[in-house]
Amino acid sequence: QVQLVESGGGLVQAGGSLRLSCAASGSIFTVNYMAWYRQAPGKQREWVAGITTRGNRNYVDSVKGRFTISRDNAKNTVFLQMNNLKPEDTAVYFCVADILLSSGGANRYWGQGTQVTVSS
Repeated sequence: QVQLVESGGGLVQAGGSLRLSCAASGSIFTVNYMAWYRQAPGKQREWVAGITTRGNRNYVDSVKGRFTISRDNAKNTVFLQMNNLKPEDTAVYFCVADILLSSGGANRYWGQGTQVTVSS
């Protein structure tokens, strides 16, 4: 069994900052690609940022220069530092991890989601 537990969401004014965390635990051999997605009310879930084991990062254009994804491989944890937040960033944020299990299988796992609300 593998769990992804997120934390760090909340309510913030426009221009403010939040830092999301997501820790993977369970029968993990190694965690490969990790990413953040978000889903705003009435919209499809969208990919926000991703990071490889070696630290290569990519971002959706709408967050470039404002969000930073990072990870702690020793703790199987991924972070999303969000600065200069805008009302359009309001969404439920989900972390994703591609995990190789101790048993030898591999799966993509999703966190439960954390709400980020940005007021204008």
